[in-house]
Amino acid sequence: MDIQSASSVVLQALTQATSQDTAVLKPAEEQLRQWETEPGFYSVLLSIFNNHLLDVNVRWLAVLYFKNGIDRYWRKVAPHALSEEEKSSLRAGLITNFNEPVNQIATQIAVLIAKVARLDCPRQWPELIPILLESVKVQDSLQQHRALLTFYHVTKTLASKRLATDRRLFQDLASSIYSFACSLWNHHTDTFLQQIYTGDQQASLSSLERTLLSLKVLRKLTVHGFIEPHNNMEVMVTFFFQPFHLLFAGRQFGPGSLCREKLEKTIILFTKVLLDFLEYHPWPFIPLIQCSLEFAVSYVFTEAGEGVVFERFIVQCMNLIKMIVKNDAYKPAKNIEDSKPESLEAHKIKTAFFTHQTLTEIGRRLVSKYFLLTEEELTMWEEDPESFAVEETGGDSWKYSLRPCTEVLFLDIFHNYSQTLTPVLLEMVQNLQGPSNVEDPVQMLMKDAVYNAVGLAAYELFDNVDFDQWFKNQLLGELQVSHNRYKLIRRRVIWLIGQWISVKFKPELRPLLYEVILSLMQDPDLVVRIETATTLKLDILSSETEQFLPYLESIFGLLFQLLQQVNECDTKMQVLHVISCVIERVSIQIRPYVGCLVQYLPVLWKQSEEHNMLRCAILTTLIHLVQGLGAESKNLYPFLLPVIQLSTDVSQPPHVYLLEDGLELWLVTLENSPAITPELLRIFQNMSALLVPGDFRLLNFPFLLMPTVRCCGVLSEMIINSLSFHFLQVVEIAIKVSPVLGSHMFQPLLPAVLRGIVEGERYPVVMSTYLGVTGRILLQNSGFFTSLLTQMAVEYNQEADQLLGSMIEMWVDRMDNITQPERRKLSALALTSLLPSDNSVIQDKFCGIINICVEALHDVMTEDPETATFKDCMLMSHFEEPKLTDDEEPPTEQDKRRKLLALEDPVHSVSLQQFVYEKLKAQQMLMGDQGFQALMETVDTEVVRQLQEFIHSM
Repeated sequence: MDIQSASSVVLQALTQATSQDTAVLKPAEEQLRQWETEPGFYSVLLSIFNNHLLDVNVRWLAVLYFKNGIDRYWRKVAPHALSEEEKSSLRAGLITNFNEPVNQIATQIAVLIAKVARLDCPRQWPELIPILLESVKVQDSLQQHRALLTFYHVTKTLASKRLATDRRLFQDLASSIYSFACSLWNHHTDTFLQQIYTGDQQASLSSLERTLLSLKVLRKLTVHGFIEPHNNMEVMVTFFFQPFHLLFAGRQFGPGSLCREKLEKTIILFTKVLLDFLEYHPWPFIPLIQCSLEFAVSYVFTEAGEGVVFERFIVQCMNLIKMIVKNDAYKPAKNIEDSKPESLEAHKIKTAFFTHQTLTEIGRRLVSKYFLLTEEELTMWEEDPESFAVEETGGDSWKYSLRPCTEVLFLDIFHNYSQTLTPVLLEMVQNLQGPSNVEDPVQMLMKDAVYNAVGLAAYELFDNVDFDQWFKNQLLGELQVSHNRYKLIRRRVIWLIGQWISVKFKPELRPLLYEVILSLMQDPDLVVRIETATTLKLDILSSETEQFLPYLESIFGLLFQLLQQVNECDTKMQVLHVISCVIERVSIQIRPYVGCLVQYLPVLWKQSEEHNMLRCAILTTLIHLVQGLGAESKNLYPFLLPVIQLSTDVSQPPHVYLLEDGLELWLVTLENSPAITPELLRIFQNMSALLVPGDFRLLNFPFLLMPTVRCCGVLSEMIINSLSFHFLQVVEIAIKVSPVLGSHMFQPLLPAVLRGIVEGERYPVVMSTYLGVTGRILLQNSGFFTSLLTQMAVEYNQEADQLLGSMIEMWVDRMDNITQPERRKLSALALTSLLPSDNSVIQDKFCGIINICVEALHDVMTEDPETATFKDCMLMSHFEEPKLTDDEEPPTEQDKRRKLLALEDPVHSVSLQQFVYEKLKAQQMLMGDQGFQALMETVDTEVVRQLQEFIHSM
């Protein structure tokens, strides 16, 4: 592409591509797409976005096309890769000037230069870093800023490379430019501090922007640029801490000013450098522990921070303290002699710093200052109680939010220094005994904070707090104060009980707790009711069911009312989770009380169409509900089956969220279904798309529920087309349920099963399944087995008898592959069913058949010591409903089906001892005594002796 002639054409196309008219836009985009692989195209783009006289939107689009082209065509091995000559020209053109006036375009240019640097620097582009270093020294503020912006993005990109050679190259770069980067940072910091005292805010803001970019460069160099950072520690210590005191001196800008906002970003970035350095280089950080702790503690836990700290900075300082306290690298081994010297040094520094006085001050201030509910939180309680009650405090929220950060720091410090902090906390509790004055909001907030601390430290306080006595003598009384302002304490006390329930709480106090929960679930305040529901969940998970049952009806009704009263999805999810826990715990005892919930869930499902996480919570509730209702869950089918259909249909977008829970619901629905229905069967159309992620247990159910052609035709076709080990297990179930129908249904895949036996399948578990499938056909559908064998003989160009002999021989040889006693007995029954026979091949394999029979008899026969007779332990009597204790779960419909199926299974209904005796007797009658005796002589005498022992004991 000739640049001179093409430039105007490309410019026109880019101009049209910025149009809002799709009739103009689409052809232009298509034309630009075709030019992407044309030589010279990116040189034209470079000339366009470097021309500051052109429209900003056109230049912006040119930059984006150039940046995308780097990803697609810059690598040598890429299809339509750019030539080395053009790339060399482009690299030179990208760094000829740093005077882009539009900030957004300048950022994109810096990013695309970094993308090229990732691929070409330093080998193909050695001049990049020197030019950047020279460019950041120029006096022109715009060029200096643009060069520094590019320097940052290049450094960031090179630091992200992880191959060993790339990391070494970056470390070489860091060691060569680190001092310069520090001096650059100091220069811009000093310039900024001088300018803020002159009152020139615009100049200050410009200098601060360059200060921030310099710091971003230093962060990447410091954290990722050194294998042994301690070699540069002198420079680093100065860099880490000197600027903080200078920067805080400049916090004279009013709230909301750009300078103040940028300054806070700079301060936060400093703390990130410290935190990153501590994370990546814990041992080189050891010389910084003392000054880090002094710095963080002084600003957060002393008067030094008053008026200068801000929330995000407090969070970062607390995270710094937490990481130092908790870091395993700073703890000595249990056996001191095994400790690394670095660990002992770090531990010594921490021990010297965290004196009794320091820890006491930190503990008191954490609770009395940072644990207090803020005005904003109290306002949220009043104006948006649901958001207050379910505010997210889990996961990584402690890294960014003040309250979870404070609580996590308290936990870590308390855990590591509990001997010092336990008396401090207990003293604070003692000072707040008795009801609080509702007219004294400070006292109320302080009690809330102290109770919060006692709840968080429950496990650490196990030996120091008699919670049962405290519950009876103090906390119960607090819960009975009904004043509206006392809701603060009611909510905190029921939360506190929830924290202690699994730590120390006598079972005999449970009824008293349920009375409290029953009362608080009717509290006028919504936050108290939601917190009470959460405590109930914690109790349900750690208590015995019997004590809860007398309160089940009342509490479940109140939970349902709460579910209806709340409006936010997160709150409904939280309440649904409590309801699910209750249903799961009480099982069938829930049946009389779920009518209203069953009617409400379809309404809630419809309302939650746009909220898939709430729908997941509904699915979880339905899973436990179906398990609790058992066969009665069929009454839910009008709602339940469409829900399963939607959740497991991969053509529907919500399946991404709902599939896992939907499959589980489908499974429990089938387990508890008394019979299959056309609607239930129809859902199996979804299964073909779920063969990989799905639950193969689901495929067993149609055969167990209703083994008919109409029921299973679709499934058998799906299985035949996707033969695998998992599906073989399904085939085995189908033949077990209906030997005739199952054999014919899966006839297309059975030759592969027989082929696997004859050829000696190498995987034992697969071979075992092959023998199980074949054994059932041979035993229960012998005519079909004969026709199948004849069909296979034609394929192998052998006689059927010869093929049968090979099969029996392999069966005997691979008997050890079969580990399940049921399948071992099945093999013995199947092979013995070939008798009586005058077939020479079968008689030739008679020894192997008897060996298998004796092995199986040893597996299944147990001796009655009183009568000295043997009994087949796999025989099952008639079906009886088991008598259950209160603790036992009733059998599901699936359990009942399996029991009934087992009663019809020869493995459980035929005595192997009797079966073998009868078959041998028939063989003797067929051959005569002399012939039979000759046949028996082919069997090892010890095996014959054991066989006679089993038979004579009948």
